[in-house]
Amino acid sequence: MLNLKQKGFYKGVNLGGWFSQCDYSSERLDNFIKEQDFAKIAGWGADHVRIPVDYNILDSEQGFARIQNAVELGKKYHLHTVLDLHKTAGFSFDTYGENEHGFFDDESYQEQFYHLWERFAKAYSYQADTVAFELLNEVTEERFLPAWNRIATECIRRIRNYAPENLILVGSYENNSARTVQYLDIPDDENLIYNMHCYEPLKFTHQGAYWTEAINPEEKYSFSESRITPEYFENLFASAIDKAKKHHTVLYCGEYGVINKVSPEDTLSWFRTIHDVFEKHQIARCAWSYKEMDFGLSDTRLNSVREEIIKNL
Repeated sequence: MLNLKQKGFYKGVNLGGWFSQCDYSSERLDNFIKEQDFAKIAGWGADHVRIPVDYNILDSEQGFARIQNAVELGKKYHLHTVLDLHKTAGFSFDTYGENEHGFFDDESYQEQFYHLWERFAKAYSYQADTVAFELLNEVTEERFLPAWNRIATECIRRIRNYAPENLILVGSYENNSARTVQYLDIPDDENLIYNMHCYEPLKFTHQGAYWTEAINPEEKYSFSESRITPEYFENLFASAIDKAKKHHTVLYCGEYGVINKVSPEDTLSWFRTIHDVFEKHQIARCAWSYKEMDFGLSDTRLNSVREEIIKNL
C-alpha cells in the first residue's frame, strides 16, 4: 500500500491564486509567488505544494514554462508538487463566477482535457517521484458522476501510456466531499489516490463568505458553538477511509482551511482538531492556502498562532 509520508506527499500547502482564480496578468503569473515563498513553505516543514492551474494559461508555451519553473523551484527546496487542473474547458467548480459549462457532455472538451493530461504525462513521467497529477478540482453535482467516472477512467488510461508511475489523485462530486468518495468507480491502480476536500462545517470555515449562496454572510459561529470534535471528523471521513482501504490505497485531503473572518484562536482550534484525525488515520493533506485568497496561512492575522498551526500542517 502507498505510504505518502515516505513518498513526500504527506504535509503540503496550496499555492492558490497563482495560476488559477486570478486575473491572468503577467504581473500575477510572474510575481504572486516567488522563490522566497517556496523557501518559507519548506521552512514550515511541508514536503510538497499543490499548484492549482487553469487550462487557459496553458494556451501558450509560456504557460507551460511557468509551470516548469514552479516545479523546479519546488525541487530546489525539496518540495514535491501536485499539479491540480483547477479549471478545464467546459467546467469550473466556481459556478458563481465562471461561465464554463458543457464538459461532461461534450466530447471535444473531453479530448482537450485528455490532451492536456497527456502533455503533462509526457513532460513529467521522468519526475514520477516528485510530481503528482490531480485530474480535476471539485466536480460539483451528483448528476455529473457517471460521466466523471468514465472520463477519469479514460484519462488515467491515457496518462499511463506515458507516465506509468506518477501518483494520480481523483476526487468525487459535491466539491470533493469526503462522503462522496465512496461513489467513485474507477479502476484500481497501484499509484492512484482518493482525494477529498474538507471545509466542514461550512458555516464555521466559510462564515462571512461573499462568493457563495450557501452561506449567510451575516451569521457568525464560534468554534465552541459549532460542536467541532474529533468524532465529528471521524464520522465525516469514515466512508472515504473504508473506500480507500477496500481498494488498497490511501486518502488525501487536497484542501482544508478556515476563512479570515474567524478569530486566530478559533482557527487554531479547528486546525488542531482536524490534524489529530488526519494523524490518527495517516491521511495526507494540503492546507488552503499559502497566501491571501481569504484563507492565507502567511497573512499577518495568524502571526500569533501560525507556529502552532504549521506544526502538523
